[in-house]
Amino acid sequence: MSEKDKHKKTGAEHINWDLSDLYSSNNDPQLAKDKEIVIEDADAFSEKYRGRINELAASEFKTMLDEYEEILDRSGKIGSFAYLQWSTDTTNTDYGKLVAESNELSSEVSQKLVFLDVEWLKVSDEDAQRLIESEELKKYKHYLEHSRRYKDHVLEEGQEKVMSAKSVTGRSAWVRFFDETLGAAKFELDGEELSEQEVLSKLHESDRDLRERAHASLTKKFNELSRPLTFIFNTILNDKSTNDRLRKYDSWIDSRNLANQTDRETVDALIESVTGKYELVQRYYKLKRELLGLDEMKDYDRYAPMLENEATIDWSSAQEMVLDSYTKFHPEMGEITREFFEKNWIDAAIKPGKRGGAYSASTVPSAHPYVFMNFDGKIRDVQTLAHELGHGVHQYLSRQQGVLQSSTPLTTAETASVFGEMLVFQKLMKELDDPKEKLALLIGKIDDTIATVFRQISMNRFEHAMHTARREEGELTTQRFSELWMEQQKALYGDSVTLTDEYGIWWSYIPHFLHTPGYVYAYAFGELLVLALYEEFTNHPDGFSDKYMELLSAGGSEWPHELVAKMGLDITQRDFWNKGLASFERMIEDAERMADQIK
Repeated sequence: MSEKDKHKKTGAEHINWDLSDLYSSNNDPQLAKDKEIVIEDADAFSEKYRGRINELAASEFKTMLDEYEEILDRSGKIGSFAYLQWSTDTTNTDYGKLVAESNELSSEVSQKLVFLDVEWLKVSDEDAQRLIESEELKKYKHYLEHSRRYKDHVLEEGQEKVMSAKSVTGRSAWVRFFDETLGAAKFELDGEELSEQEVLSKLHESDRDLRERAHASLTKKFNELSRPLTFIFNTILNDKSTNDRLRKYDSWIDSRNLANQTDRETVDALIESVTGKYELVQRYYKLKRELLGLDEMKDYDRYAPMLENEATIDWSSAQEMVLDSYTKFHPEMGEITREFFEKNWIDAAIKPGKRGGAYSASTVPSAHPYVFMNFDGKIRDVQTLAHELGHGVHQYLSRQQGVLQSSTPLTTAETASVFGEMLVFQKLMKELDDPKEKLALLIGKIDDTIATVFRQISMNRFEHAMHTARREEGELTTQRFSELWMEQQKALYGDSVTLTDEYGIWWSYIPHFLHTPGYVYAYAFGELLVLALYEEFTNHPDGFSDKYMELLSAGGSEWPHELVAKMGLDITQRDFWNKGLASFERMIEDAERMADQIK
């Protein structure tokens, strides 16, 4: 890469967000004041309601929940500001200090408020149902209904406080150790010491020798760190086993399903549908091997691009693409998205100390969302912008539901983001004239879909295997983890991709397994749901966009299956997932047809 390429300008160099709608700085007097107020309010709330939940009338219960939301909003505002500010410069010790302080503050507030959940779940089913059905509590109906599902899994107040307090020096500490271990790791590549993310990005380069060297660099460091990483995995798996036993969960995945407002039958249907279509992945990689001109497709070739020299897309063009796509779908969607650009709610500049990746932070209902990313002018960055702004629009619209019901479960949280990506993808496909560029864009979309659907389900199968093995066999060796990992990877890729022996250690760097056990199937859930939604939009466009905006506005105020049913889809049916998988198969067929045309 030339020096010119290394320092190319995209127009995003000065796209930095303005967090003053939260606080102006660490020294903002309102920030110091809010820290005091939130503790005072939590103490007053406890004094007023602790021991009385069972005797509250519906009107009093509503007043209590209104006050509860106010406390959570203020606490969340402090935490949001601290994290967002730190994300842009993780080397700033003052920013890091505020993050630590906000985490401790949040923990202290939670300890003071934990009685509410415990006492609410002790209310008799009959009395609880009367409250849930009352006109006064209509606003909070879904929150109250869903929270009752935890009745058999919540401990006594004192025990809950101990669980919360010990998690800071237990599971949370090990997760932090994992993050810091890999965050501090340096990977040697071509005489340079790079971060994990920098080397992982090389797997998307067109230079095969570079991909192979990057693969070797990553494997070498993962092996060097295998002893502490294996110990961390074993410890966290055992910790979850203990918690599941104490909370009376039958399976390692049950607590995740409960949080996702779904059930094991629905999740099993998703898993069976995806694993039953692994041949689509194998069919695709055989096509991609031919397109790349390779005799053998290896694991480090999976994300190779089709075009060697990808044009740089500047920030203003990316902005126009997303705004145009969103506005054409629904004018209000375009208006909300424009606010993100015009009011500086996006941080896109690449700068020293800024953390990697991308996210949309919902912050709190009294404020608005912010979008974080690192824009480098690639077509994938445009898709990332569309993805995160999809989240942003969703979060913006759902604020009206309040703190307790604005967030959606993980299973539907990716709906707006992936749908936003699809809108931009379809726009780009229509506007491209060069058959090779169209095919390259489609190949990139298929790569992303495989990573989001099939790879995540294969990782879910690995999670199931390792949790089961840890509970049945005791502490697992590095080799045992690798055996379980490769069994699932071989099932996914078959003979379409040669999995190197070195790939066996690649389970060890994936944070989702530790941060949020059971998380990964939600990616597949969201992607296939969107493929089915887009199919519905294509076939029945009249009125779809209005219903879609209503879906986003509902946030987490209704059960996911009921919200999706309003869009004409039934996620409770076992054959639902085949709609999304059929749409994915058509993408492969399109790629095969386009490949034949350009030969």
